[in-house]
Amino acid sequence: MTSYNNKLQKYWYVVYIRSRAEKKVLLELTARNVECFLPLQKKLRQWKDRKKWVETPLMSGYCFVYISRAEYDIVLQTNNVVCYVTFEGKAAVIPENQIDSLKQMLKQNEFEVTVSQENFEPGKKVEIIEGSMIGLQGELVEARGKNKFILRLTQINNIFTIEIPSSQLSLLPPEK
Repeated sequence: MTSYNNKLQKYWYVVYIRSRAEKKVLLELTARNVECFLPLQKKLRQWKDRKKWVETPLMSGYCFVYISRAEYDIVLQTNNVVCYVTFEGKAAVIPENQIDSLKQMLKQNEFEVTVSQENFEPGKKVEIIEGSMIGLQGELVEARGKNKFILRLTQINNIFTIEIPSSQLSLLPPEK
């Protein structure tokens, strides 16, 4: 009886999706009665002739699914789903409280939420890739949260505290 219950117990998983297909996967999974969550946020996009608010995925290429073991293969058979995100060879289970926190964070409108895959650690070389200081390179001395960095700028050999979103920084490859 225990193994039967395990097959019906539902958990949150993350699936990796082909580029720019997040909303299509959401629609198809919903049509198959699979509970899923695609974190979306509204962004103002600029074209040559107009501006428009559009909903974009917070994490490109990922969607969360709440499924039992019995529904596991249904998700994989969905168009544009590549695979489950794994940890130690098994599909990674996401704690429900983390999904709830993500949903809560997206409900607020006091600040814009950004996601960075980069791991900004002291001693790493970085370059500013956006904004008024674009092109400046330096060594990361300290990270104070996600938007405040202390950089040693190599061009002028001084240390500065810069309040800049992590999305405007890029890690440079290690020097050989």
